[in-house]
Formats: sequence, structure tokens, C-alpha cells
Amino acid sequence: MDLSKTGKLTPRDKAFLRVLKWTPWLAFALLTLPVPIVFLLLFFTATATETAAVYLLLSLFSFGLGAVLGLLIVTILFFYRRTWLRRLRDRLAADGITAAEVDWFTPELTSAERKALKELRNQNALLADAYQETLASRLTATRIRQKASHELLRVERRINQARLLSSVDNAGLLGDLQADHERFVQVKSEASTRLVEAKARLQTIEASASRSLSQIETDLMLQRLSASQNQLPLALEMAKLEQEALAEGRLAIRTNEPVKPD
Repeated sequence: MDLSKTGKLTPRDKAFLRVLKWTPWLAFALLTLPVPIVFLLLFFTATATETAAVYLLLSLFSFGLGAVLGLLIVTILFFYRRTWLRRLRDRLAADGITAAEVDWFTPELTSAERKALKELRNQNALLADAYQETLASRLTATRIRQKASHELLRVERRINQARLLSSVDNAGLLGDLQADHERFVQVKSEASTRLVEAKARLQTIEASASRSLSQIETDLMLQRLSASQNQLPLALEMAKLEQEALAEGRLAIRTNEPVKPD
């Protein structure tokens, strides 16, 4: 079976993505640096002032031209990588998005979802797994609803076109189109229900994580407060003993002072 045609991620996909990550910067360096470096070497080895000036100008000109071409190539490669990733996400979502594939759909997550997932991964691995699984359900439901909405528009447009053909017996066509319309309406409704359930589950997990974190922080603060309160009487007692020692020392000094003769 050709995995590149299924909804599974292949080693080839991972390798190609790694290539796409460093290729733009390599292309920019190759277009910008080699020719100016050659002219700079010629500039430093030139014996005549006029020749050195020409090499310096050629070096600066080639660097500017290479930088412009490099930026153009980098921009094209970035657009190509974004298009390739979008097609890859469409292929992965063809058979439903799994929790292990959520990282590939990061651009489709909201900023709040990305932040919550990152915090949960750092604080609670079990809740992070549950959150990631629910995110997969949310992404799948969102895509199904969007696709159903798109298909509904197409079916409605075909129904309107078929109704304009009044001179043709198109009752069968209209019946098929109406059946398709009802099916897509049902799919969209079910996807919307699943989407609401997934969002509610995400909020439940976030609330649970927040309560756990708040409870831990509260317990730590209470422990520190108890420790500081336990240390307070000891500090007061030490200060009291210090004052008593100073008072006894002053009394001893006064007692030992010689009596002045009249």
C-alpha cells in the first residue's frame, strides 16, 4: 500500500519537511555569499588601486544582487512549504485526526489552545494526553463541518440550476440532489454537535488543570505560612533572651562600679 496516498504520515514526509526547513537558508547563503567572497579575495590580492576599486564595487554589487535573489527564492520556498504542509494536513485528516497528529495541525489551533496544551505538557502529562485527544476530535469535527457546509453550497447551487430547466424532466435529478442536501445537512448538524461537545470537554480539562494547580499553589503557600508562623515565636523568644542578657550585663556593670569618695 502506498502510504503517501493514505491518511498516514510516512518517513518520506518527515525527511522532506526537514529538507524544507533548511533549504531556504541554504539557498540564500549560496546566492548571497560565494561571488562577493571571490571578489573580496581578488580585492585583497590586487596590486593596482584601480583594479582593487573595481573588485570592491563588483563585490558590493554581487552581494546586493544575490541578497535580492536570495530573498526572492526564500519567499518562494516558504510559500511552497506552507502549501505542502496544508496538503499534508488535508491528507492526514482524510481518515480522521489522531492525537499523535495534532502537532501537525498547530496552525489550525487557537492561541488559547496552543497555550493550554503547552502548559499542560509541562505540568500534567495525563491531562495533556486527554487534552490532545480532545483537540484531535475538535479539529476533525471542525473540518467535517466546513466540508459539509461547502458541499451544501454546491448542492444548493445545482438544485437552483436544475429548477431553471423547466422544459426538461428533471424530477429524478432534483430528487437525488435533495437527498444529497438532506444528507449534508445531517452531517453538518452532527459535526456541530460533536464540535460543541469537544469544546466543552476542552474547557473541562482546562478547569480541572487550573483547580489542581491552584490547590498545589495554595498548599505550598499555607505550608510556608505555617513555617513562618512557627519560626516567629522562636525569634521573639531569642530577642527576649537577648534583651534580658543585655539588661543583666548592664546591672552587673553598675554593681561592680567603685564608689566615689566624698
